[in-house]
Amino acid sequence: MDGRDDRLEITPQLLLKAYSCGMFPMADSADDPEIFWVEPEVRGVIPLDGFRVSKSLAKKYRQNRFEIRVNTAFNAVVGGCAEPSSDRPNTWINATIRGLYSQLHQMGHAHSVEAWNNDQLVGGLYGVSLQGAFFGESMFSRQTDASKICLVHLVERLRRRGYVLLDTQFTTDHLKRFGAVDMPKYDYEAALNNAMAVEATFTE
Repeated sequence: MDGRDDRLEITPQLLLKAYSCGMFPMADSADDPEIFWVEPEVRGVIPLDGFRVSKSLAKKYRQNRFEIRVNTAFNAVVGGCAEPSSDRPNTWINATIRGLYSQLHQMGHAHSVEAWNNDQLVGGLYGVSLQGAFFGESMFSRQTDASKICLVHLVERLRRRGYVLLDTQFTTDHLKRFGAVDMPKYDYEAALNNAMAVEATFTE
């Protein structure tokens, strides 16, 4: 379900309420200042106990090819996710979304996992943390496997810190390689309600 309401001011607090009810915002394009609510009938989820990593990626992860940092360049990660690429010529991350998620980050509810090489940001992902759920928003890579390594780090972090739900919004062939599944709305609502009853903390 998509919904637009120009009468309602979108605030960080409203965003968190929407996430807790199973909705998230998107924009038609990066140039469109307006956003709308999305509540899919089928939701993408990576089960934390069903996360899959290929042998080659696991080897690269153990080799520490990238320095992984958390929350040191949140706005730069969002900016990287908003950049057009060969496989993603257009993005939905507009100025309104950038501003709102920057505020969520300052409030301690939005986080970035970053891949660095020689002090250069080469990949990353960001999302929203609420109770026992992490809602993944987007990821990007400027070097091979950078965002994949960030995802592996994210899942390990969520497992250690007691999270029970990793929401990917939708599934793609790329995410399905990691174990992402399509979850019907009814089942997702049950999983979300369970996650909202769990206390988990992304950072110390």
